[in-house]
Amino acid sequence: MIAKELFLENQICFPLYACSRAVTSLYRPILEELGITYPQYLVLLILWKEDGRNVKEIGKKLYLDSGTLTPLLKRLEESELVHRKRSSEDERSVQIFLSSKGKKLKEKAICVPDKLMENLDIDKKSLTDLKNDLDRLLKILSERSDF
Repeated sequence: MIAKELFLENQICFPLYACSRAVTSLYRPILEELGITYPQYLVLLILWKEDGRNVKEIGKKLYLDSGTLTPLLKRLEESELVHRKRSSEDERSVQIFLSSKGKKLKEKAICVPDKLMENLDIDKKSLTDLKNDLDRLLKILSERSDF
């Protein structure tokens, strides 16, 4: 007999994992119209809010290590959406800036959240409550682990 604790449906990790995959797949066709991937969209969201962030700040905000973030930034640069610049104060620090093409893409991307909502059969308040709960969980997890 298997202990109930080991049933897949009793694991907190599985619905989080499955929902993450499902939401990402809902973004895919919307973002394909813009010519970007979901991880690229996340980087652009950071830069649209505050341009000129350094690589470490972006990695910390997205919970990505440099081995994952560097190729992602390289693809954004190859797509001419961003450019890198070494900090004049610290040569080791690289800042990421939006190109004019990256800035213009923001105008097209403004509809992404609404398009995503059209694909979800959930009211805005429930979604806001869920996001707040997930933000609290993420805060707890990030304080307790190094990821």
